[in-house]
Amino acid sequence: MSMDILEIARVQVLEEGRGLSSAQALRCLELPDDRLPELLALAHEVRMAWCGPEVEVEGIISLKTGGCPEDCHFCSQSGQFTSPVRSVWLDIPSLVRAAVETAATGATEFCIVAAVRGPDARLMEQVREGVKAIREAVEINVACSLGMLTQEQVDELAEMGVHRYNHNLETARSHFGSVVTTHTWEERWQTCEMVRAAGMELCCGGIIGMGETIEQRAEFAGQLGELGPDEVPLNFLNPRPGTPFASQPLVEGREALKTVATFRLALPRTILRYAGGRELTLGDLGTREGMLGGVNAIIVGNYLTTLGRAPERDLELLADLKMPIKALSPTL
Repeated sequence: MSMDILEIARVQVLEEGRGLSSAQALRCLELPDDRLPELLALAHEVRMAWCGPEVEVEGIISLKTGGCPEDCHFCSQSGQFTSPVRSVWLDIPSLVRAAVETAATGATEFCIVAAVRGPDARLMEQVREGVKAIREAVEINVACSLGMLTQEQVDELAEMGVHRYNHNLETARSHFGSVVTTHTWEERWQTCEMVRAAGMELCCGGIIGMGETIEQRAEFAGQLGELGPDEVPLNFLNPRPGTPFASQPLVEGREALKTVATFRLALPRTILRYAGGRELTLGDLGTREGMLGGVNAIIVGNYLTTLGRAPERDLELLADLKMPIKALSPTL
């Protein structure tokens, strides 16, 4: 008889700090629902042991919204679909104002996002201006998410002082072709490797609920473990009208929590961030349970094309759970 997966995880992950493999992650995802509280409790112990009680709070804003040439089937910013997001550029004063408002919530990270395959010269110049203006106005770490990069662009962002770069793998390698056809999983992986080599922190996660099997969910957890990003944002699909995934069913709440806890066990030292879709999938109760089940970071306010919870509600939840907001590092 094989040893219970949670007993294995208690030794391997909690005591030794080694994340679960894809095969082990699958065993966690296959646990019956009545063992969910046990799984969440172990994930919380792992989070406290390897990351501590602090929670990193981040705000995001879109510098360029809509009109993206790629066909990511979940995204209403693609120019290939009939979804309602149209191409818009944000000016620098608006960017700075958003950064100041984000810092006022206690957030330490502000992420500039653009809906592009990769940045052109115009976008890189706008980012340079924006990063400079933000740093002059407020003390906050600036992150970027600008699509796939060349080595030259990676070096330029590092030289600007960008603290963290977000580039999601989105899903398991074996499922990627069912989600995106205009670029490959390998191209995304290459950008992630270049970002890390340049000394920036790497933020890399994906979206749960895009038609992947439970085996592919476990595969994805293992692949992120291999990449070893500093932060993993976990999104749950919020189906957008006009996209190929518009009719995908929402991930069921217990399934979502099982996924959160399993990803924590696969990534014991990583910042695991609640991102888009948690309000629909989990609601207030599920958000609380997830914060006690391995999550140690959240995005406050709205997302890029969907509405989030009011920041005050998340901050009240953290205070209620006695989870301090991570302070801005003086060394950055």
